[in-house]
Amino acid sequence: MISIFLQTAPFFLIVAIGYFSGKYKFLGKRGTDAITKFVFYFALSAMLFRFSAQLEINKIFDLKFVGCYVVATLFLYLLVISASYFSGNKFETSVFDAQIATIGNTGFLGIPLLATLVGPQSVGYVMMILATDFAIFGTLIVVLIMVSRDRKWGIRSLKPIIKGLFQNPMIVSFSLGLVWGYLNFQTPKFLSDFLVILGQAATPGALFAIGASLSFRKVDDPTSAFWLSFLKLFAHPFLVGIMAFYLFYIEPYAAAVMVITASLPVAGNTFMLAQHYKIDPERISAAILLSTLFSALTVTFTIALVL
Repeated sequence: MISIFLQTAPFFLIVAIGYFSGKYKFLGKRGTDAITKFVFYFALSAMLFRFSAQLEINKIFDLKFVGCYVVATLFLYLLVISASYFSGNKFETSVFDAQIATIGNTGFLGIPLLATLVGPQSVGYVMMILATDFAIFGTLIVVLIMVSRDRKWGIRSLKPIIKGLFQNPMIVSFSLGLVWGYLNFQTPKFLSDFLVILGQAATPGALFAIGASLSFRKVDDPTSAFWLSFLKLFAHPFLVGIMAFYLFYIEPYAAAVMVITASLPVAGNTFMLAQHYKIDPERISAAILLSTLFSALTVTFTIALVL
């Protein structure tokens, strides 16, 4: 446990540097947004393209792996909606509670963290989870909100989700890398060096941007934030682990990656969705802040437990 903590500590120290840089006005919100865009559109894309170009397609798309993750996540998703709704919350709030409890910061935190600590071969599994979260649970929350507001929904309602899926630079770069590797194209040395240099900025840049963005968040409802953080950091990886190791019998390494990914803190894009639909964005912001702070210990514990 101590050995794993010492390995994860540098990652969360970079998050801390980002947090205090924003907290003490060394870096403003505009600066944080600029760093976030650089990492999202360039650095992470370079890293993902380089990794995926070395992967074999037939070893990446694993329906059993995806099925296991979907079943475990959907079970918790529906359970949280029910518990939240019957405790007195509005249905829309309950849907967002379920989203908070199940969708983690896979892109910005999960990919650089697991690629470094667990190995670049983990990236394919992490990307499957990222695509599943985006395509299935990103669609589900839109449908449920539309239904709760008695609005007509259909393919037009889902158009932003579908468009976003194909415009997501992480998914696009990962897919292009797979195609590049499948066609057995040789990467010129200058291009390979370029991807390495640019991709090396992904990990520190993403972690710093996460920390800086957290400095702009507040905890107005600590009880709710603690409860939702507990669900994301403990309940989600626990259910995924039971399904992966004991029901679906996923290959041990892949199962470990799935559980670690499930233990990641609440995704930042959940806050953006809440702002868009005007559903308790402050409550969600608090859950993102607390779950990210606690994840320094819980993610470390999960890695030590499953590896």
